[in-house]
Amino acid sequence: MFCSYQVIHAGIYYGPTSLKTKLCIRGKHLLYELCSAQDIPHRRTKKWIIAQNAQQMAELELLHTFTKSIDVPTHFLTRREIEEQEPDVRADAGVLESPTTGIIDSHAYMAYLEGSLDERGGEEILHTVVTDIEPLAGSQEGDRIPGYSITTQSRDGAGGQDTITAETVINSAGLGAVDVSNMLLPPERHRKPYFAKGSYFSYAASHPKPKTLLYPAPTPGLGGLGTHLTLDMAGRVRFGPDVEWIDDPTDLAPNPARLEAAVPVIQTYLPGVRRDALDLDYCGIRPKLGRTSGTYGKDGKGFADFYIKEEAGFPGFVNLLGIESPGLTASLAIAEMVDDLLYGRNASISE
Repeated sequence: MFCSYQVIHAGIYYGPTSLKTKLCIRGKHLLYELCSAQDIPHRRTKKWIIAQNAQQMAELELLHTFTKSIDVPTHFLTRREIEEQEPDVRADAGVLESPTTGIIDSHAYMAYLEGSLDERGGEEILHTVVTDIEPLAGSQEGDRIPGYSITTQSRDGAGGQDTITAETVINSAGLGAVDVSNMLLPPERHRKPYFAKGSYFSYAASHPKPKTLLYPAPTPGLGGLGTHLTLDMAGRVRFGPDVEWIDDPTDLAPNPARLEAAVPVIQTYLPGVRRDALDLDYCGIRPKLGRTSGTYGKDGKGFADFYIKEEAGFPGFVNLLGIESPGLTASLAIAEMVDDLLYGRNASISE
């Protein structure tokens, strides 16, 4: 299970020139347009990034300056605005508001995409794993039309093996994308997958119930954005995800110790939260390309961008690696980029 917060991100955490910034901003606009046109449930909730001390406030000042440089709106709230809009929130030093952040019913969004695929003659093959991929005989760098043989097997092993041939392959396998890439690329281009597990926590009490997404100030080097408050379309409150580095991408078992560690973090910005109303909810896992930070920070050290590339020597094979947050927000823009890689002016293959 990929780790998704169902948040439409603004694109403010990922540095000046990264694919994450470019594709998140473009994807945000595409996603809002699609949701409005197709009646996909969504809401512009806004997001507060909260500072409790001078050091965190300095981080927000830097973030605000950066957002102006990429033309993404943010603004600081006055003490009166904070108290009037969200009286239960503790923000000792200040709040930076992101007005273009929102939430989406990701299940309805995926159902729409599935329906669009079906209408165009596409087919979904479920409960199946890729066990091998290799170029078709005669395919080599420079061929106008490459091709690949993909070996698959049912997840339970009962159905035997099948082979699919394809002119193009888009490796968007999430937690398994690095493994698929390593099946095809030579050993010197292999990568190691990393997995950052995130636990979510439900909240059963009727108070406090903010109407805005609440995020702590960015922590340099953290693998995510901190344990924050998100909302679903029904207004239910959820906290998370935290960051727990793991080796097994199937390890989705909730860990009670993660909840105990999260409580004091949550109560720094929402002190009225009742411990007895918090419970383990579910877990997701971020596909990472290293033990990297979730934000760009001051100098980009420890930050890993999306890896989206038609691999040299393998025309028609596009790798999408490390597609963690803001992957949901960027998804439509990622599709545009892949289409351009394969069929744009400088593409290695033509339609």
